[in-house]
Amino acid sequence: MSDERPEKPLPELRASDADRDRVVERLRDAVAEGRLDMEEFEERLEAAYTSRTYAELEPLTRDLPAPAGGPVARSGAAAEPWTGRIGGAGSSATAVAVMSGFQRKGRWTVPARFDAVAFWGGGELDLREADFAQREVVINCVAVMGGIQITVPPGVEVDVRGFGFMGAFDQRDNPGPSEPGAPRVVVTGFAFWGGVEVKVKKRKRPLDGPSLRKEL
Repeated sequence: MSDERPEKPLPELRASDADRDRVVERLRDAVAEGRLDMEEFEERLEAAYTSRTYAELEPLTRDLPAPAGGPVARSGAAAEPWTGRIGGAGSSATAVAVMSGFQRKGRWTVPARFDAVAFWGGGELDLREADFAQREVVINCVAVMGGIQITVPPGVEVDVRGFGFMGAFDQRDNPGPSEPGAPRVVVTGFAFWGGVEVKVKKRKRPLDGPSLRKEL
């Protein structure tokens, strides 16, 4: 029996996660090529991960040319397109851990100045999914017999200026070249018998449909 299925999927057929991922990858390439601005990219990204059928996915790349020679090669150290927002009020301006811990992660807004204190405790500031109140923000850390870890995505400029006395301010990873439009993070403060560590990690995989709906 011959296979009578058409080469192109029927519009009413359900799209898979792989189909949505291919569309998102093309949108990311379009941002890097200057074909989409960040506002358009964010709108289409949200639409891609909430699409259920091919008919909903197809218009998202209809006005984009197919990538020449296949997918654009990306080096391991390449920055990802910046998808956060600049502007607005900070979610919180202070975090204190005294013989305890604190954590800021996920979707939150970093204020112009954020003060973090860890005394016999530890704290984590994850900026990979964060928005920023302004283009340059200052994170002032005080670690006394404690530790603070700051995680940034590739492409964000980081300037570590803190001072350690029997302690350390440690930037282990190179964030790579700054991504256009990405913020600048200045890390200052003091560490005594403690440490402040800045790490660079790629952003998490974009939310799938159910997770994105929950986040929204």
